[in-house]
Amino acid sequence: MRRSIARNVSLTAVLATVVAVVAATPAASARVPETPPKSPVAVGYGGAVASVDADASAAGIEVLRKGGNAVDAAVATAAALGVTEPYSAGLGGGGYFVYYDAARRTVETIDGRETAPLGADSSLFLENGKPLSFDEAVTSGLAVGTPGTPATWDTALRSWGRKPLRQVLKPAERLARDGFVVDETFRSQTEGNRARFADFPATRKLFLPGGDLPVVGSRFRNPDLARTYEQVGREGVDALYRGDLADDIVRTVRRPPVDPKATRVVRAGDLTAKDLRSYRALRRTPTRVDYRGLDVYGMAPSSSGGTTVGEALNILESTDVSKLSEAQYLHRYIEASRIAFADRGRWVGDPAFENVPTRELLSRRFADARACLIKDDAVLTSPLAPGDPRHPADCATGGKAAPTTYEGENTTHLTVADKWGNVVAYTLTIEQTGGSGITVPGRGFLLNNELTDFSFAPADPAVHDPNLPGPGKRPRSSISPTIVLKHGRPVLALGSPGGATIITTVLQSLIGTVDRGLPLVDAIAAPRASQRNAPTTELEPDLWNSPLRARLESLGHAFKLNPEIGAATGVQRLPDGRWLAAAEKVRRGGGSAMVVKPTGRP
Repeated sequence: MRRSIARNVSLTAVLATVVAVVAATPAASARVPETPPKSPVAVGYGGAVASVDADASAAGIEVLRKGGNAVDAAVATAAALGVTEPYSAGLGGGGYFVYYDAARRTVETIDGRETAPLGADSSLFLENGKPLSFDEAVTSGLAVGTPGTPATWDTALRSWGRKPLRQVLKPAERLARDGFVVDETFRSQTEGNRARFADFPATRKLFLPGGDLPVVGSRFRNPDLARTYEQVGREGVDALYRGDLADDIVRTVRRPPVDPKATRVVRAGDLTAKDLRSYRALRRTPTRVDYRGLDVYGMAPSSSGGTTVGEALNILESTDVSKLSEAQYLHRYIEASRIAFADRGRWVGDPAFENVPTRELLSRRFADARACLIKDDAVLTSPLAPGDPRHPADCATGGKAAPTTYEGENTTHLTVADKWGNVVAYTLTIEQTGGSGITVPGRGFLLNNELTDFSFAPADPAVHDPNLPGPGKRPRSSISPTIVLKHGRPVLALGSPGGATIITTVLQSLIGTVDRGLPLVDAIAAPRASQRNAPTTELEPDLWNSPLRARLESLGHAFKLNPEIGAATGVQRLPDGRWLAAAEKVRRGGGSAMVVKPTGRP
């Protein structure tokens, strides 16, 4: 994600640098758009936007000010993130969209997950009977799923929006044409992908012009993407699923445009024109659990976010978390996460292919049967065997334990509210940083490597794996956009990037706000722990260096250090009717919270 250029550099100095760099660039336009300042919290009326990026949040605010609603602003923000966060999201990816309709007081969702080619089967990532390594698979056409992001935007706008696609894409189109200021994270992420990007001429030309890394403080332009947005706005998303754009995507996947001098083996994919024509973003019923008198809505399978967050909350419901010490709370939270991930691994996959017991996973009876495994003076052992939600029995497990499979950690999330009270929580992705590394020539966007979210092979041949590849199948995701209501009205909404750590980030942020009494921005900022049915729990540095670690280790917990877990954003409805937008204070350079009409802090 993009970071501020330097924490101790004033906005005046930054803008002076930008002006100097642009003035020295012959192709620069006369008018230099200024990058808005970042703030992790904003309060006011008229609507709110929270994302990782100031330019993207400003795009959403612009649409709200021009009469758009939360759906319009969410699409505008997402499109802008495709410009400024091209290694995390864009037209070549997918995601999940959760929407609260204030007039009807209902929550609805869109599953815009990428799909495997119709010709794929469970051996997609096997060669000579053995699974490919992740590194072999990720930089390939083989890893590219049919993009779902354009169809998600189209479905959301047609269902609930007020503005046409061409209008909500205008801020992003302008941003791609005029450019944004390169920061340290954009440069470092480019550097981390330098070897991959250099092997693809179109990617190298866009992100490594002249073979060099982008300079911090310079202006990065993507005229190809500006033209692509203009075409999609003019012709509609069918241009991408049926037109010349679709042809370019298929050609790129089936014959990856690799530099002849490259030594990397880049496997071709099997994506076809039929795969693109057949793609549909699906309207799904959200998950829902009752937690402390609040209705918590999330994303149903093919995402595992709603079921896993929901099950963990149900497990914690029997404990008054607000009265626990910090160590006791963390112990309970870690164990609830461990159990929920054990059940996720066994039961959750694409419901078109798997009989996913969503209702049973979210039942209070099943949660009670699993909660009794948690002891105050001992730690469960991972991998923990799953329970059977169809036949819950107290403290029982329903089969053999299997390790949690790997899932990439880069994505982006945005949260939006409008003056009518509508709310959107939307997480979108191209999978790992830089996706497949393959840019569609002349189109300005990277293709995803989302199919690597499938299990390449069962973690244990004796345990059924619901997440093996299949024709047209959606790989399981951990994306967890969440909206919380009380008596049918919004209380808060949030989500995060971070692969499988998304689930624990959202869960811990919810507990921090609802149970621990933290303001939303502080719940988002609080140091994180992430347990995903693994022998060790990951800790951020503030917990790693805390006396709490020794107290938890005395119970039997084992830990490993993770420098950064997640990067959440959220919005909250205050009692006086104002919106509060919240984002990270520090992680990934800090996020950007904005409101239409600021009124100061709550």
